[in-house]
Amino acid sequence: MSEQPPDDSGHRPSQPRRTGVRRLHHTFHRSPAGRGWRRGSEFELMHRALGFAALGFLTLVPLLIVVAAADPVNRHGFAQWLAEGLGVSATSRDEVLDLFAPPRRSLETTTAFGLATLALFGLTFCGVVQTGYEKVWELPPGRWHTVWRHLVWLIVLIGYLLLSSHLGPGPTRVAVAVVATVLFFWWSQRLLLGGRISWGALLPGALATGVGLWGLRIFSRLVFSPLIASSAVSYGPVGTVLVVQSWLVGVGFVVFGGALVGRLLHEEYLRLVTWRRKRRRLERSGDA
Repeated sequence: MSEQPPDDSGHRPSQPRRTGVRRLHHTFHRSPAGRGWRRGSEFELMHRALGFAALGFLTLVPLLIVVAAADPVNRHGFAQWLAEGLGVSATSRDEVLDLFAPPRRSLETTTAFGLATLALFGLTFCGVVQTGYEKVWELPPGRWHTVWRHLVWLIVLIGYLLLSSHLGPGPTRVAVAVVATVLFFWWSQRLLLGGRISWGALLPGALATGVGLWGLRIFSRLVFSPLIASSAVSYGPVGTVLVVQSWLVGVGFVVFGGALVGRLLHEEYLRLVTWRRKRRRLERSGDA
């Protein structure tokens, strides 16, 4: 074995230190965190989150603007939905409200053909979410005749957003919002995956998504809220659009990342169950 050359100080590098670093790297590589890191890299999580945000802003947001304008209970429109989702302050809320047209104008300028086109674009966004879930679980793409699932998911998504916008402030709103979010994403995975993954395997992903979205709301209040105000002063409405787009990237990261974390947790649970069964068998064989 060749001897390591000395460094500038005349000392040779410590072999035990290198061995310790390799051992630490090997331990992380085999740990659940290491497996999750590799899974996220192979899945290209940030790339898919960017696609989620771009397509959602181009296809889903216009449809939601019209739906929010037609809401008979809450007449504030999509801008109010978005401001509540971001959890921004009063100053930043005004910037978001100024970014979108008033609800009455949105309804007056929308035709039946335009609404049908927006719904068609919304179905394209649903296909992106389904593809992401299929990549998470390494499943083949769904067949063309399952497109009806996209329509059902889009309708329920709009209902979920309507419910969220009608909740009053207080602890009850927080509890209902968390439960509704977990149930929605639990059901969404089951529907878009065509029932190919069991309910039990999908529950950790729904829980992780719910926790992640609630954490994103807190992050938005601390970071995006002041950023909207400063960006509006520096860049005008374009600055607000950039912040909203960044928030949508965060939503996509949480939606797909929560599904990845859920699969990892499910697999670790199965590993633990298998290990316990093997241990019990060894103990029984030892006693015998």
